[in-house]
This record gives sequence, structure tokens and C-alpha cells, in this order.
Amino acid sequence: MEEKNWLAGEFEANRAHLATVAYRMLGSRTEADDAVQEAWLRLGRCDADAIDNMGGWLTTVVARICLDMLRSRKTRREEPFDLPVHERLADTSKAVDPEQEVAFADSVGVALLIVLQTLAPAERVAFVLHDMFDLPFDDIAPIINRSSAATRQLASRARRRVQGTTDVPETDAAHKRTIVNAFLAASRLGDLNALLAVLDPQVVFTPDATAMRYNPSVRELRGASAVAETFKGRAQAAQPALIDGEFGLVVSVAGDLRVVLLLTFDGDKIAAIDAVADRDYLDHLQYELLEP
Repeated sequence: MEEKNWLAGEFEANRAHLATVAYRMLGSRTEADDAVQEAWLRLGRCDADAIDNMGGWLTTVVARICLDMLRSRKTRREEPFDLPVHERLADTSKAVDPEQEVAFADSVGVALLIVLQTLAPAERVAFVLHDMFDLPFDDIAPIINRSSAATRQLASRARRRVQGTTDVPETDAAHKRTIVNAFLAASRLGDLNALLAVLDPQVVFTPDATAMRYNPSVRELRGASAVAETFKGRAQAAQPALIDGEFGLVVSVAGDLRVVLLLTFDGDKIAAIDAVADRDYLDHLQYELLEP
């Protein structure tokens, strides 16, 4: 009983922070409350003695829950946000505290929420956690299953869009798919120049620990030339796919998913490639194969 009371106290001490994190990611008070409640349930199921930093642990858990919710929205193509604040306040059929609703809206800004809605789930999580809550990229990367380099790139791209200072054209879904198909074709054909044409000069390739165990020669690479040389003549078994609602490549052997390549775009170039082979991640992955 004492431990449960202690956990409840620790959770309550962090509740306001967690609610703010969840709201800034989701833009919905209802969903933010659901995410915070789910974090409490997960806390009750874990070994609390193994948690060194309760605030950090809870923030990470809420971020992962929010990421799953954002990805689920993308998969179902749902409109994610609550009604605008002024409309919610005018709707007397809903039991809301007007002062609390306004305080939440003011803490983020309705305009910012609208811009955040346009970001991909991983972009949004990277931007919110780093730019709004000052979490290091090394801490954010495991939450979104990306390398630190890719996480930094996602946050940077999101920041440019939020600030309205994007100096490269935004890449729509159809164009991203064209880039993925061009990368895949160039890799299979061993066309070095075609690979260089779709890779950012500063592109970073990062395999996870499992991918490196599968192939000891695989390692982190930086720069278009090094990455292009590595992928030249490969990707024969790779297939384009929507991975958690984002474009990438999947590799299966006899129907068994072995590795996914998560692609990070900057304008019309691929800025980062993360090879993820972690079994737990793959077993819970949602993806949809695309026609090449």
C-alpha cells in the first residue's frame, strides 16, 4: 500500500507536465487525458524500483503512447484535432472547464497546433520533445526508433515548417513515393549517379544493433558517396512500403520481416536512412506494401 501511495504521489507530481506534453503532441484534451491515464496504468504494471528518473520515464512513456496515437490517425486518415477552442467553449453540451481549456490553448497557441497537425508523427514527436521540452536527441531517438542524426533532421525539418522559413519545397506524398522508387531502382541497377541524385550530400545511414549483428560489415555511414556505394547493386529483396504511415522500405525473407529502412526526407532528397532489425519493433510494426 505504501508503494502504491508513493507511486500515486510521484505520478500526481508529474501529471501537469505529462498533460502538457500530450496536448502539444496530440492537440486534443480528450486524447491527452487518455494518454496520461494510459501512462498511469503502465506505471502500475512496471517495476518501479528499476526507474531511476520518474519524470523522465513518464515523459518517455507518454511520448510513445502519443506517437502510437498519431500513427493510428495517419493509418485511418482521421482528422485528429478537437474543434477550435472557441467552438468548444461555445458547445455547452460538453462538460468542459472554459478557463482550463483556454489555459491549455494559450500554453501552445492555436496557430501552432494547426501547423503541428501537418507534421508526420515522428517529426512532431521530435520537434515537441526537443524544441518545447529540451530533451536531447539521444533520448528522443529510441522513442521514434530513429538514429540521433535522423531525429535531429526530423526536428530541423519540423522547425522550418513551424517557423515558416522552409527554404526547400515541401515534398508531398506522391513525390516522396517517386523518390523512394527512384532510390530502389537505382540501388537494384547499381546506378551510382542515380543514387547520388536522390541522396542529400550529408545523408546519414544508421543501422541498429540487430542489423549490425546480422551483417558485421554494416556500420554507420555519412555522406552521399559512402551511402551510395553501400547501396549500389543491393536492395534486391526490398519493397517500398508505408511504415507506420511513413515511406520506407521493408525486407522479408520467406515471408518473415527481417529489416525495415526508415527514410527521412529533406525537400526532394533522402537525408537519413535508418536500418531497424530489432525483433520487438518489427513484431509490432504496422506497414502497407506499395506497388513499385
